[in-house]
Amino acid sequence: MSFAHVCCVHNYQLWVMALGMKIRVTACSLIYRKALRLSKSALAETTVGQMVNLLSNDVGRFDFAVQNLHNIWMAPVETVIITTLLYSYVGFTGLVGAVFLLSFIPLQIYMAKMTSRYRLRTAIRTDERVRLMNEIISGIQVIKMYTWEKPFARIVEIAREQEIAQIRVTSIIRAIMLSCGMIMSRAAIFLCILTYVLTGNTLTATYAYTITSFYGHLRIAVTIFFPQGITQFAETKVSVNRIEQFLMYDEIESDAITANGIYDNEVSIPGVSMKDASFKWMKSSTDNTLDNISLQATSNQLVALVGPVGGGKTTLLHAILGEILPVSGTVKVTGAISYASQEPWLFGGSVRQNILFGQKYEQTKYEEVVKVCALERDFTLFPHGDRTLVGERGVSLSGGQRARINLARAVYKEADIYLLDDPLSAVDTHVGERLFSDCITGYLSAKCVVLVTHQLQYLRNSPLIYLLEDGKIRASGSYQEMKRSDSHFARLLEESVGEEKKYEEKGLTRVEEDTGKFEEFSAVEAEKEKRAIGTVTWNVYKSYLKSGGTWFKAIAILLGFVLTEVFGGSTDYFVTIWVNLEQRRSVQGSDAIRLMDSNNSTSFDTWWDVTLTDEINLYIYCTLVVLFVITAFTRSISFFKYCMTVSTRLHNNMFSKIVNSPMGFFNTNPSGRILNRFAKDVGAVDETLPITLQDTLGIGLSVITISIIIGTMNPWMLIVTGFMLVIFYFMRQAFLVSSRNIKRVEAVTRSPIYTHLTASLQGLTTIRAFEAQKTLIQEFDSFQDAYSSAYFMFLTANRGFGYWLDLHCVTYVALVIFSILSIENGTLGGNIGLSLTQAMTLSGMFQWGIRQWTELENQMTSVERIQEYAEITPELDVNTKTPPKVWPEHGEVKFEDMSLRYSTDLPCVLRNVSLEIKPMEKVGIVGRTGAGKSSLIQALFRLADIEGHIWIDGVDTKTVSLNILRSKISIIPQEPVLFSGTLRKNLDPFQEYQDEILWRALEEVELRNAVGELEAGLDSKMAEGGSNFSVGQRQLVCLARAIVRNNKILVLDEATANVDPYTDALIQKTIRRKFA
Repeated sequence: MSFAHVCCVHNYQLWVMALGMKIRVTACSLIYRKALRLSKSALAETTVGQMVNLLSNDVGRFDFAVQNLHNIWMAPVETVIITTLLYSYVGFTGLVGAVFLLSFIPLQIYMAKMTSRYRLRTAIRTDERVRLMNEIISGIQVIKMYTWEKPFARIVEIAREQEIAQIRVTSIIRAIMLSCGMIMSRAAIFLCILTYVLTGNTLTATYAYTITSFYGHLRIAVTIFFPQGITQFAETKVSVNRIEQFLMYDEIESDAITANGIYDNEVSIPGVSMKDASFKWMKSSTDNTLDNISLQATSNQLVALVGPVGGGKTTLLHAILGEILPVSGTVKVTGAISYASQEPWLFGGSVRQNILFGQKYEQTKYEEVVKVCALERDFTLFPHGDRTLVGERGVSLSGGQRARINLARAVYKEADIYLLDDPLSAVDTHVGERLFSDCITGYLSAKCVVLVTHQLQYLRNSPLIYLLEDGKIRASGSYQEMKRSDSHFARLLEESVGEEKKYEEKGLTRVEEDTGKFEEFSAVEAEKEKRAIGTVTWNVYKSYLKSGGTWFKAIAILLGFVLTEVFGGSTDYFVTIWVNLEQRRSVQGSDAIRLMDSNNSTSFDTWWDVTLTDEINLYIYCTLVVLFVITAFTRSISFFKYCMTVSTRLHNNMFSKIVNSPMGFFNTNPSGRILNRFAKDVGAVDETLPITLQDTLGIGLSVITISIIIGTMNPWMLIVTGFMLVIFYFMRQAFLVSSRNIKRVEAVTRSPIYTHLTASLQGLTTIRAFEAQKTLIQEFDSFQDAYSSAYFMFLTANRGFGYWLDLHCVTYVALVIFSILSIENGTLGGNIGLSLTQAMTLSGMFQWGIRQWTELENQMTSVERIQEYAEITPELDVNTKTPPKVWPEHGEVKFEDMSLRYSTDLPCVLRNVSLEIKPMEKVGIVGRTGAGKSSLIQALFRLADIEGHIWIDGVDTKTVSLNILRSKISIIPQEPVLFSGTLRKNLDPFQEYQDEILWRALEEVELRNAVGELEAGLDSKMAEGGSNFSVGQRQLVCLARAIVRNNKILVLDEATANVDPYTDALIQKTIRRKFA
């Protein structure tokens, strides 16, 4: 029977787990496909963190749910069968334990409900933590420049504390349930024996080991598998509800994203027509985002959209794309649409892949598009031409290069309508002129082009211009008509003309960039994810144990495990002593003498026979059971609390090292790779690893205890046991060679899934405009296939290992039974019963213990991966000294033979740069996109290693700590980054300034009214990435930050690129006044 069970059970387990895997893969595919269809209002309700958590932890429940689901109905069936057999063999006293076990089922169901409740709370907290991590990784450069590592570390720490608080409760519930699983069968046997003895019966081997054998089977079904089943079911139900909630979010309507983008097909000529159309982002919002919009755009026409920051220009393009639908009025869009977003979106492929974006490669057309988008020269500078990898989010390119590749993608697509959202703001004047003449009014002259721009100088010949302000079209007409009108456009135009005149008066001439000082491009290619080889080293285990506290704490918990096994083994062994005593007493005369002689009986044994009365035996047995119960509960709860401490410290240590790591680390490691550590690996350390570790320790000690017990009954069996352990050890070593590496491959193949999801969400509007969903879905599915292949390999290897272990265990049990029945013919009944029941227990325990020991090493790869990031070398900040408190007093900056490279194995990006900036000077650094302007800022903030010197007020910046240096320089970055939280936190994360100062700073940047209109004012919530503010408004918030800090040195990296000329002029005046 055991052999048949072994042959069947592992095949069953393999296919059941494979079914769970298929359900998980299906759920992941559904989640990703849904993510590509989410409406803008739905995207405001969910976060990247939630989706990553759904794809990592929630869907992982399916892997085990199917495996344990059958236990819910199997346990009651087994209970009915075993209780019937018990009653027929030993009578009603044998049913007392069964009643006791069944009485615990309501408690187990209640515990499962509690687990599901806390599982949901944990999932919500994990969503928040992963969202924060994604936001931090995306904005890490800004965080470093503002020296905001500490406040963000504190935010993550709080989020982690809240998450761990929920996991801790779940762990305590799990500890109680596991302890119940251990003690309930022994407690049931104890109650049966107690009832049997108290009803006037004499304890016999037949009775004791019949109930022990039956309750041994019942223990697995009712106290282990049944609780696992209902717990897994409850947790899976929570995950299913979360996935269902996500799948029920609003989708973009399919009509709005069909191949030709038609809202209304009455119009046959390609173009856009709107009449009294109103739109709103959120259905729940009371005010319209765009109100009564009437607009016409047809083929062979350039339509320009201009207006102040936050006027609704980008929203209007989204309305044409069908991203938001009209609440009133009519919208007619005919023809295929192409789109270039305001914030360039690039994915982690080559430059060519980013331009083609799934379109068929046509060499002539491709070369022409590259030419009109002014990319030819850049391609000659790239190390591998257009096959150069751009890195995640185009990290290895300059802002201008990203903008032009983004534009090239839109232009390359064959479409009727081209929506270009401010493509000229990130490039210099010369390139901007070329793009406008060669591309927008040249290459696209026969198309319908809707251009959002703040560069009004290009619009002199534009036949139709719309001025948007506060979500309404305030004026429209040709350039000359708008110029003569009394509208905001005239004011914008004055500012624009004024700026042009200044440049003409100064007689600025364009200098060739190739001065020998700048190396325009240095590709940063993504490194392959590192994967450890060989065994998981002792250092990994050591770091895990050290994270829990002192060695004394670890030893105390180990002692708890030992004591539990000692009291558990003593309980079983004492039943044998009691049974043997009763057997001796029941034998009279010569039979007694013979039995005593055969067992080497002594006067000491005789003394025990007299001393241990039934009453004393009952007291001793009760005491041992009580001690076992107390130690079991104490051990489990203490152990899980210890594991939570370990998990918290490992996470915090990894986060601390990552947030202080050099920028090069983030440039070469995609966000998905980092999020994988913080989502899946941390999740494994939180929940899976503690259970595996407890099983390994508990079962290992149980095997030792049982082996000792069997050895005392039959010393020869110790040889067989030792031989079996040696075989198992070598089998484990052989299995680990493959399984450990398969587990590592599985972890590595998981990272691209998260990277792909994150990148897809960042470029969702572009993806939908290009109808590239199918291509991206295929890519996602290929990433899933790679991961599933590794996971299925791991499953099959595990089941194969389990099969061979079980096969050897069957042989071992057969040997034990043979030795007991044939060799020890005259042994006492208690000894035979104990040997048989312990051997039967050992057979299942042996293979499970070895498998869990093996699984422990596989699970420790998660600790290994966390430890790998916890050992990252932080930014170089040695031999520093504290400058005077008033430093920098004047703000003099001097570069002396300064060279910069992003990595030791890459060429210098800046070479021997020497320049001097006097106090109070306003200096402009100009040059073609990619010339190295932003690299100068990197050098000033020491975001990369430099050679030579940079002096600020006579102090070498290399001698100043990074924290002090960066806090003394204000920066308005090229890409404005806002973080979720309140607006106040974005301006003043350390809470150092009064509200008055914050409001004054907002007033200086013309944002006071916009913020004042928000319900909560400074405490208004910012959406993820600041998406509820326009790009221009985000840039103004960044300027307000700089004003609040009021440093002597202010760096502006294209700070006014995304604002209209009027706001630009206001910002210039503010800077001259505030930083005079």
